[in-house]
Amino acid sequence: MSGVKRKRNILNVKQKLEILQKLANGESASTDAEDVLNEGNTISHSAALHCVETLLDYMGQRGFDYGDITAVRKICVDIGQEMSKQQKQRCIKDFLKQSMLKAKFLV
Repeated sequence: MSGVKRKRNILNVKQKLEILQKLANGESASTDAEDVLNEGNTISHSAALHCVETLLDYMGQRGFDYGDITAVRKICVDIGQEMSKQQKQRCIKDFLKQSMLKAKFLV
């Protein structure tokens, strides 16, 4: 490794929760994340899900209110549903791409 150190920008729990709530509401959170992280970075759904799951573990260990934990669990479910939706869209896109290629060769 070279002697160059990378600066790591880390979101605090409040910033992560605000971004996750925006994602859950279907809003773009990339601009908020870019304010804290390097410009141009966005948060993937899997990274967001990992953060929320870590937050849930923390909340469980610290004895947070059931209502708060339930709200964060809903965010997990929403992120999971969005990931599933995107996976289905990729599968459909790949299928259509393959169908178009097959049709091209049959003509």
